[in-house]
Amino acid sequence: MASQTVANALKGNEICDYTRRASDKGRWAATWTVFSSNFLKIIITNLLTLVFFLPLAAAVFLRGMYVNTNFGLYPFSTNIGPTAVPALPNVAGMAEQITMTADLIFYSIAILCGLIAAVGVAGACYTLKKMVNTGGEYSVKDFFRGVKKSYFRVALPVLLFMVLFFCTVLVSDWKNMEIALGHSSGWPIAATVLMIILLVVVGIICLWLIAVGVSYKVGPLQTIKSSFSMLGHSVLQTIFMAGFSFIPVWLLLVGGIVQSIMLFIFIFIGFSFIFICWMSYTQWIFDMFVAPPIEESKPAAKKSAPAAAANAETDEKDLAREMLAAGRIEVLATPMAPIGKELAPALGKSYGRGDLERVALGRQEIEKKAADYRAAHKNDKRFAEYNAMFADREKALGDDGKKGKKKKKISADNLLR
Repeated sequence: MASQTVANALKGNEICDYTRRASDKGRWAATWTVFSSNFLKIIITNLLTLVFFLPLAAAVFLRGMYVNTNFGLYPFSTNIGPTAVPALPNVAGMAEQITMTADLIFYSIAILCGLIAAVGVAGACYTLKKMVNTGGEYSVKDFFRGVKKSYFRVALPVLLFMVLFFCTVLVSDWKNMEIALGHSSGWPIAATVLMIILLVVVGIICLWLIAVGVSYKVGPLQTIKSSFSMLGHSVLQTIFMAGFSFIPVWLLLVGGIVQSIMLFIFIFIGFSFIFICWMSYTQWIFDMFVAPPIEESKPAAKKSAPAAAANAETDEKDLAREMLAAGRIEVLATPMAPIGKELAPALGKSYGRGDLERVALGRQEIEKKAADYRAAHKNDKRFAEYNAMFADREKALGDDGKKGKKKKKISADNLLR
C-alpha cells in the first residue's frame, strides 16, 4: 500500500527533457553498451565532475600536509640522546591532539567544499542517466541542465553526509587521544564503531535521496519518504550495488602501485563508473514501482488534428480517383469506327523487308482512320454527355486550395452519385 502511494506521488513528476528508448537488451547489458561505446563522453563527464571535486581534494591534501609538517617539527620520541634523557615528558597525546586540530579545521572546510562537489554530482547523475535511457545521447549542456534541475535536491544529502563524516572523524580522533593518554578506551571504541555504522547507513540513504532528487521533481518530505520506501523494498540489492559502484574507491585504498594505477584511472572514469552504475540500478528499481513516462495523448491529438484531417481527405480523394477510373468505360466514352471489310495486312510464312514496311504502313493507315473517326464524332451527344459527367467530377478533385473558392467536401460517396 505504501509503495503504491509513493508510486502515485512520483508518477508524472519525472525530471527529463528526453524520451526514453526501449532496449532489446537487459539493463546491465544496455548500460555496459553505453559505457563502452561512448567512452569519450564518459571521460568528458568524469573530468567535468572532477573539476567540482577539486576543492574537496585540496582540503584533504592540505590537511595531510599540515599534519605531516607538525609531526616533523615536534620530537615525539619519548627519549633522545645516548643517556636516554627524557626530552618532552608531557608529549603523550600531542600527536593525536595535532591530528584532531587539523581535522577540526580542514574537515569543517570540507563540508563547504562538499556543496561545491554537489554540483558535479548533480550534473554527472543527470547526464549519465540520460545516456543510459536514450542509448547514448549526450551534450555538455546536459551536465549543466542537470545541475539547474536538481542541484538543491542533491546538495542537501551531500551536506548531511559530509556533516556526519565530520562527526565520525572527530569521534575517531577522540578515541585515539583517549587511548594515547591511557584512559579507558571501551566507550570511545564503541562510539567510533557506532558512528562508522551510522555513516554507512546514512550514506546509503543519501545515495537514494540523490537518485530520487535527480529523477523526480517532488518536495523534500516526499523525496525522503520515497527514498526510504525504495530502500525498504531493496535492502540487499542496495547494499550490494552500493559496494559494487564504489569499486574504484576501494581499489584506491589498496596502496602501492595499485593505488597509483587506480588514481590515474579514477581521474578519467572513476566518478562516471560510480554514478552510471548507481543511476542504472535505481532506475531499475523505479521502473518496478513507477510506470515509465508516457506522452499525453490529448495534447498530441489536438496538435495533429489538422494534419490528420488533411490525410483523411487525401485518402478519400485517392479512393475517388480510383473509383472514377474504374467506373469510366472506355468503349462508351470513345467513338469507335465501325469494322469494315478491309483487313489488316498480315505477314506470310516467309517475308522480307518490303513485307514488313507494307504491314507497318497498313496498320498506320488503319490507326489514322480510327483517329479521324474519333475526332469527327467526339462531340456527338452521347459521347459528350458521358465524358462531361466524368470531367466535372475529375475537376472537383483539383479545386482544393484555390483562393476565393468555397472548399467542397470531397469523398468517394458524393463524387460518384
